[in-house]
Amino acid sequence: MAIEQTLSIIKPDAVAKNVIGEILTRFEKAGLRVVAAKMQRLSREKAAEFYDIHKARPFFGELVDFMSSGPVLVQVLEGDNAVSKNRELMGATFPKNAAPGTIRADFCDPNGDPGENAVHGSDSVENARNEIKLFFKTEEICARTR
Repeated sequence: MAIEQTLSIIKPDAVAKNVIGEILTRFEKAGLRVVAAKMQRLSREKAAEFYDIHKARPFFGELVDFMSSGPVLVQVLEGDNAVSKNRELMGATFPKNAAPGTIRADFCDPNGDPGENAVHGSDSVENARNEIKLFFKTEEICARTR
């Protein structure tokens, strides 16, 4: 198996619901390890930089507004096939399409704003590397040796 790192963000809606610990527990029970974490409030500029790939889409402004609306927990998760494992745990992007037992099915309102979907996870190993660099310096990532 391939040991990978992926960026995970617990978004403002999930932070406001006070479910950070429950979400982290799911990652850890699935074999992912938190190797870096920090809570921060993204500026509009940082949120726009992070979601630059979506800048031409009609929802870009709303996404930037949402991601800068409250604190987020940004973390680096590590483990066997971390990118795909994290994506599986999160569930479908739109909560109404998320399978029961996934983070988005359990912590989002399926009839609410589809952009308020509790978590972000990198979609590839390459994007994970780039996303991690946006939020963490190399020395902030702690090897889990025990």
